[in-house]
Amino acid sequence: MADDKPVNWGLCPATDVLPVFDDAPKADKAAAATRDQQDTDIEGDQLFGTSTVPQYQGNVALKRGDQFLGTDHLSFDTESGNYIAEGNVRYQDSSIRMVAKRAEGNQEADTHKISDIQYQLVDRRGNGGAESVDLQGAVGQMHRSTYTTCDPSQPVWKLSAPQIEVDNDEGFGTARNAVLRIGKVPVLWAPYFKFPIDDRRQTGLLYPQLGLSGRNGFDYAQPIYFNLAPNYDDTLTPRYMSKRGLMVDNEFRYLYDGGRGTLLTAYLPNDKLRDKDRGRVEFEGYHNINANWQARANIAWVSDERYTEDFSSKLLGVTASNLQSQVGIYGTGENWTGGLMADYWQLTDYTLTEDSLPYARQPRAFFNWDKPLLPWLEAGVYTEAVRFTHDDNRRKIVDGDGEYLRSGVVDPRFNGSRLDVKPYVSLPFSGPSWYVTPTLAYRYTAYDLEQGLADQVRRQALSDAGIDPNTATPDQLRGNTSPSRSLPVASLDAGMFFDRETTIGGKSFLHTLEPRLFYLRTPYRDQSELPIFDTRDFTFSWGQLFRDSRYTGADRQNDANQLTMALSTRFIDQTTGRERFSGSIGQILYFDDSRVTLPGQQSQVEQGKSAWIADANYAVNDRWTLGATYQWDPKYKREDLASLRARYLMSNDGVVNLTYRYRINAAAPVTATKEERTLLEQVDLSFLYPISPRWSLVGRYYYSLEDKKPLEIIGGVQWDSCCLAVRAIARRYVRNREGELNNSFQIEFVLKGLSSIGQNTDRTLRRAILGYYRDDLYLVPPSNTGADRDDYDPNQIP
Repeated sequence: MADDKPVNWGLCPATDVLPVFDDAPKADKAAAATRDQQDTDIEGDQLFGTSTVPQYQGNVALKRGDQFLGTDHLSFDTESGNYIAEGNVRYQDSSIRMVAKRAEGNQEADTHKISDIQYQLVDRRGNGGAESVDLQGAVGQMHRSTYTTCDPSQPVWKLSAPQIEVDNDEGFGTARNAVLRIGKVPVLWAPYFKFPIDDRRQTGLLYPQLGLSGRNGFDYAQPIYFNLAPNYDDTLTPRYMSKRGLMVDNEFRYLYDGGRGTLLTAYLPNDKLRDKDRGRVEFEGYHNINANWQARANIAWVSDERYTEDFSSKLLGVTASNLQSQVGIYGTGENWTGGLMADYWQLTDYTLTEDSLPYARQPRAFFNWDKPLLPWLEAGVYTEAVRFTHDDNRRKIVDGDGEYLRSGVVDPRFNGSRLDVKPYVSLPFSGPSWYVTPTLAYRYTAYDLEQGLADQVRRQALSDAGIDPNTATPDQLRGNTSPSRSLPVASLDAGMFFDRETTIGGKSFLHTLEPRLFYLRTPYRDQSELPIFDTRDFTFSWGQLFRDSRYTGADRQNDANQLTMALSTRFIDQTTGRERFSGSIGQILYFDDSRVTLPGQQSQVEQGKSAWIADANYAVNDRWTLGATYQWDPKYKREDLASLRARYLMSNDGVVNLTYRYRINAAAPVTATKEERTLLEQVDLSFLYPISPRWSLVGRYYYSLEDKKPLEIIGGVQWDSCCLAVRAIARRYVRNREGELNNSFQIEFVLKGLSSIGQNTDRTLRRAILGYYRDDLYLVPPSNTGADRDDYDPNQIP
């Protein structure tokens, strides 16, 4: 996501609480730093008194550096530097502007006492009043004072205190016995309260976070911020949950020229609901070794398999079944990428077993190189070497509360290594309206397996071949510990671009037509002796039409004799350059049966035609956007996937999103009913609806038609003013893989220009309502077509 949503000051009637003094010098931080080295200039309509104590009358202006003092009458002692100003007193420097009845002080010592004042901060929003102010250089004390970022005509919230100290050099204010009022209602009292007056970080209490949920009960967290140094800090957060007890969270951050990092820890002694200690540790950071190489680490650990479910409120986060920890060094150059890393997986779902965890890669090395050698010749190579390990071979049997009933050794996971090398050459020919790119690659994959793993692979291969492993001979059951596979992969990618100018409804458009052909030829190799470490089927989608393998990872390379035919078209507004409509349709023709399958997978890709894939997006106008994705299988005369999308952008940043998703389970037998083969069927409605400039409604209804139950329901209301925003939301959401629901209530008071009180509802709403922060609509999402996140995808066509 983008940075935090900026504060909306649009409802404020005025920018300056106090008008700019026309005769004052321009506020200048540089002048403030040298004010004690500059002379004092005094002007006025009349001058009388003595030479030692001159008195100025009418439009008096005293100036030094960034300081300005205007008044009707000024008495100034030239020997001592003392002055007294009375009548229409106006004071301004680079950080504050104020009006008062009387001021006195000493210019040389830079001390001032000002009575009965109204003030406004210059470099940020903030204003108030005080009975008197004592200024000593950059430090000031306000007595019987108030502070707010609201306009005086609308004091929605106000911080008042018998004494507030302001330090402009340090950039903070300190209030003692402070009372925070929203309207006339006191909502917070603090014997000692520290708040910023600029953007610098300061040690002190942050505003608390309040919440209420069915899992934790009353939830109160009090962050304490420690500004330890300019390049590192720490936030300690005691958190009380009435149903669980006291948890302590901590966030330590550091930054230096060569990198940065964040360490998160949490500890809950004797959770009353689980009757055990619980906690987590997370670290994320990097170090730039040089211009080409970077070391990165992402480490995560939780105390038990239900921690994520109990303490994560994200819809996607609570359904994660594992945590990955990873460390490594990664390099990139003009024509290459490479790295050496290792990772480890931890189970975070009590309903699963360790057998469901992916293999750990300890270690993994990869190197990719590609370079245009000539305008029509490109060469490259993908290489990867991995040692796969799976330490825990025990299956855990648990009851509904996560208690272990029994355990036993079943199907132990053995280890192995894999080398994958794929060099290629490509001949990219192109013209202004066409391109033809033949590519020839050669893929070699070799393994070094423990005997136990080789035997497991052999037993599975016999079973897939229709041979009962229990009747096989010992020689038939003994697997090959050094299997390998090598084969060529050839492809031809060609396309054309046609365009014409056309007029629709009186508007001029550029209409394009973009046909594309992609031929793939890969011979068959028996791969039943190869294990499966990190390979699965790709989800059939538009991107899959133009890949040279239908599998992720290197454990399988499908045989192919196929041709993809695709057609795309676009209508581009000639006036604005905006794409009003885009549509694409494509299909694969299989000239031969594709015989390569995954273990236990009986079906193969048969000769014939794939499902049709169609995608369309239509910007009806600047507010309405419609989209659809559809897959139709002509062989079985059924829809494999359907997705409909609609978005309406209102004025005042309102938005409505409506989505329908349907997908079948490709592994279901052909004879299955629609209900049996349905993998998911969901509808998702979310909205931000402004009722008025001040009031708006927010909500989401995310429902599974397949399971006949909601996945997430959010309902809330927002109230906004010049300086205060209040958000209150109720939420019901799925908290685990078993579909159990949790309820929560969140309320947040955003004191604009100061801080917020309550839970971070902004984060919840931005995740649930796409467009809640309008700039999120224009972010480019990360690609999800790669084999993994480690910058190694040998199956992608160069």
